[in-house]
Amino acid sequence: MSETPKEGTTSEVLRNLREMRKSAKDKKIAGVCGGFGEYTPLPSWLWRALFLSSLLLGGFGLVVYVILWICMPAAKTGQ
Repeated sequence: MSETPKEGTTSEVLRNLREMRKSAKDKKIAGVCGGFGEYTPLPSWLWRALFLSSLLLGGFGLVVYVILWICMPAAKTGQ
């Protein structure tokens, strides 16, 4: 009884992932969680909690965060 996602929804998600950038406004360390908060339905505080909990449960969150910090493009200026 599960519904398959509509094609427009899938392409919108992929477009949002390609356009994802670090946040210039919602920034505590590097703006990674703020960027996730701007481009996903989850708020940035929840992303921060997820990264912090994964950090405390084995340290994998730190590795992922640093990779995203390096790879995610900076926020667009002049928005």
